Amino acid sequence: MAEPTHKKRIWGWMMYDWATQPYHTLIITFIFGPFFAEQVIATLTAGGMDGEMAKAEAQSIWGYGLSIAGLTIALLAPVLGAVADSSGRRMPWIRAFSLIYVIGAFGLWLATPTDFPTVLILVLFGLGMIGLEFTTIFTNAMLPDLGTREEIGKISGNGWAWGYVGGLIALVVMLLCFAENASGVTLIGISPLFGFDAATREGTRFVGPFVALWFIVSMIPFFLWVREPKSGAGGHGGGFKQGLRDLGVTLKSLPARKSLFAYLGSSMFYRDALNGVYTFGGIYALGALGWSVVDVGVFGILGLLTGTLFAYLGGVADMRFGPKTVIVVCIMVLMAVCASILTITRDGVFFIPVAADSALPDIAFYVCGGVIGACGGAIQSASRTMMVRQADPERMTEAFGLYALSGKATSFLAPALIAVVSDVTNSQRLGITPLIGLFLIGLILLAWVNPEGAEVE
Repeated sequence: MAEPTHKKRIWGWMMYDWATQPYHTLIITFIFGPFFAEQVIATLTAGGMDGEMAKAEAQSIWGYGLSIAGLTIALLAPVLGAVADSSGRRMPWIRAFSLIYVIGAFGLWLATPTDFPTVLILVLFGLGMIGLEFTTIFTNAMLPDLGTREEIGKISGNGWAWGYVGGLIALVVMLLCFAENASGVTLIGISPLFGFDAATREGTRFVGPFVALWFIVSMIPFFLWVREPKSGAGGHGGGFKQGLRDLGVTLKSLPARKSLFAYLGSSMFYRDALNGVYTFGGIYALGALGWSVVDVGVFGILGLLTGTLFAYLGGVADMRFGPKTVIVVCIMVLMAVCASILTITRDGVFFIPVAADSALPDIAFYVCGGVIGACGGAIQSASRTMMVRQADPERMTEAFGLYALSGKATSFLAPALIAVVSDVTNSQRLGITPLIGLFLIGLILLAWVNPEGAEVE
């Protein structure tokens, strides 16, 4: 009797990754992000700005929007986690932030090309992102309750892989049926379904409502099968003040918990860099290689395919070698890929000139996308299990709040550095160079992390 129920709990928990991956895939990276940049560029050039400067400015605006949302998440995440642990409740928070996620995603339909509402769209995008990140804190905190210390690496990897499958299917549906190119047709040469008007980009704008509806339907198994895990903290009487007191105690203890402290610092930088790669990869390809939103979507499919495979394989490697080894290898590969991307332009690859009509730059960028997807799937899964190893089992939600803080405390940094460097150099290509430095800092800090975790020393 117990085994089927346990399997349902695992599948219900994994459905969260399935439900939310399309926001990362379709909105942040491959469909809406490039569409946003495309519309801002069109608005700026119509106002008389030079084309290259408009591309850099569009990248800059997107970066500033991400920075503001990231700061909001960083400030509130550990507090909410501490309050949840003190009260012993997580599901009410998941329901509340799920509603915010849906509202933000649905609102992106308002991104009409005519009089493009830049500020409003950034606000709605930020709401969706906040809902996404905060629900993630509480669902991640349920991971240790699903298996043994040795099993959770594979469960985490399977969750990420399943999420990538969901993101891949959602992306394929959008590209085949809705997102239109400059000619007003989808990837298979048809007009957007449901009579969406290609002239006003209704097919592409449908990505917001589509992601919201995907989330609503996909979360049904989660809410049916996942139950509040047992918690030794708080019961029902902790409340907000108790949560803040507990958080203060935890923060004061961090310097003594050297391994946890080093891991939070390391993940703060390497996850920020990874998010920067995801967030600006499509925008970079749109500007540097002249790709359309549909081209970027195909790039996304390749990344999701490799991400799915390597999220699963990363979970297997996690069980065998531990999460730290997986993280170190992935960071080194990602640094090499970022350096390679800097050499890919319409005119050359690895500093070797190519003909104007050569497909080599596109092929090289596709290869880089596949490698990024592979490393991204593996490193995110391993990072989640590493956090479980470092955390106090009785304060798991608070720990993932701090994990979100470490992922968002400098989440403004990658977008802000890219925005500033893009502005200063007026170069989209040079704008992404800070990512390499952020990966390097994260790699160095891992030297102080005990892969098995450590208590207060």
